[in-house]
Amino acid sequence: MNLKLQEQVIIISGGAKGIGAAISNMLIEEGAIPVIVDLSPEGGQFVELSKGKALHIQQRLTAEIHAKQAIDIAIEKFGKIYGVVNNAGANDGIGLENGTPAEFANSVSKNLLHYYNLAHFALPYLKTTKGSIVNISSKTAITGQGGTSGYVAAKGAQLALTREWAAELLPYKIRVNAVVPAEVMTPLYKNWLESFPNPETKLKEITDRIPLGKRMTQPEEIAAMVVFLLSEKASHITGQHLFVDGGYTHLDRAL
Repeated sequence: MNLKLQEQVIIISGGAKGIGAAISNMLIEEGAIPVIVDLSPEGGQFVELSKGKALHIQQRLTAEIHAKQAIDIAIEKFGKIYGVVNNAGANDGIGLENGTPAEFANSVSKNLLHYYNLAHFALPYLKTTKGSIVNISSKTAITGQGGTSGYVAAKGAQLALTREWAAELLPYKIRVNAVVPAEVMTPLYKNWLESFPNPETKLKEITDRIPLGKRMTQPEEIAAMVVFLLSEKASHITGQHLFVDGGYTHLDRAL
């Protein structure tokens, strides 16, 4: 399917690894131009893969100024922005019992504020292109997990902001949607599995609870939904929370 994304400039936070890397790669396959905002040096591979069309801005979005700088750099180089994919974040395990108010505030800040900041500074350009915003959230915002209050609070807020922004931006025909993964095999997930005495046993315990196929979701399956939502093929979809999780969140896991 031709999604008609050729030459469209898409900002992606955390676009160098895991889900973000799969999105960057798929955008290049579709002829789009990903602007990857990620401290990881792996972002450079997408510049090579795209034959120099992609842009890697090697920084974290830890402050408002970083988001503004990223948008300014993208505009200086390309002149337009067609989409924003808010993806960067980490499940840092700041819980209610094993955490402090300061740690909670920091966890929410680093997982949430850059979503607002990137969208805010990109908005003038998205209004011109009638672009799209896709927020990557998490099933933990729906199901809970235990021991990760800061991360879950941020992920729940991302879902709320998706609906709020979709409503606010209707006059500009800017679509805003969220993609909600559950168990996705990423480098961070692999590292987490390795923290258990028997990673293979832990993995089977998890996959046995995933109704469709009893397997993990692959990053490319998340990327396919994101890239579709960025395209004109999704031209009448806004304010939605789309679950790409093999039925994990909503189907009975005993199926």
